[in-house]
Amino acid sequence: MTIKNAGTVILDKPIINILFQDEYLVAIDKPPGLFVHRSFMDKDEIYFALQLIRDQIGQYVYPLHRLDRPTSGVLLFALSKDVARLMGQAFSDRKIQKTYYALTRGHLLNDGIIDHPLKEKLDDLGDKDVSRDKEAQSAQTYYQSIASASLAVPLGKYASVRYSLIKCQPYTGRRHQIRRHLAHLRHPIIGDINYGDNKQNPFFGEYFGFKRLMLMAKKLEFFHPVTELPILIEADFDEQWLQVFNEFSWSKETF
Repeated sequence: MTIKNAGTVILDKPIINILFQDEYLVAIDKPPGLFVHRSFMDKDEIYFALQLIRDQIGQYVYPLHRLDRPTSGVLLFALSKDVARLMGQAFSDRKIQKTYYALTRGHLLNDGIIDHPLKEKLDDLGDKDVSRDKEAQSAQTYYQSIASASLAVPLGKYASVRYSLIKCQPYTGRRHQIRRHLAHLRHPIIGDINYGDNKQNPFFGEYFGFKRLMLMAKKLEFFHPVTELPILIEADFDEQWLQVFNEFSWSKETF
């Protein structure tokens, strides 16, 4: 860190990990806790993903999709308006395959499709002029149970604490869709302060020594808007995810 003057500490600007870059697109590994861009909620924030990658590569970037602030993983930007338009159409046409991993409460052992309509999620300030009377929108998420584990620690009325690692591929793109869909199955994501478990979340933080939303945007797959070649962009599990895998004797190579 850098000391600017007496009593004021300024943190060094973070370096963003670039996962993919050519003359048309750039993809980064967004860390948890980082906003994609400025919004009404960010008055105390210093850094944003858009600003950081723009400054890092020395070029203006166009965000193509959104990750919630607490969600980590693959975040894609275009490097021109024309490419942004082409990729925006690909997202609208559902030609981009997104793969997420979530650590959830309980043993969710089956695979399937969550087909559960969701009311539009609005912000009290940013969307204060938007009607609250809209009907719920269709929303579908494919999910697959990858692994499960238990800790022999009593919590509440249960004799042990159970977890599942779930792979999710959203077909639609509603706000907080994966978080809300897994909560609908009564297997909320660990660390989710909006839809999660108020007993499991504090326990997890104390046991593992960190607090965060355990949701990661692992992969993006699509055809390049210019070259038309297939593109696969993938982020690695970070140290905190690997800490959980190690505790449960899970191998990341199997995921």
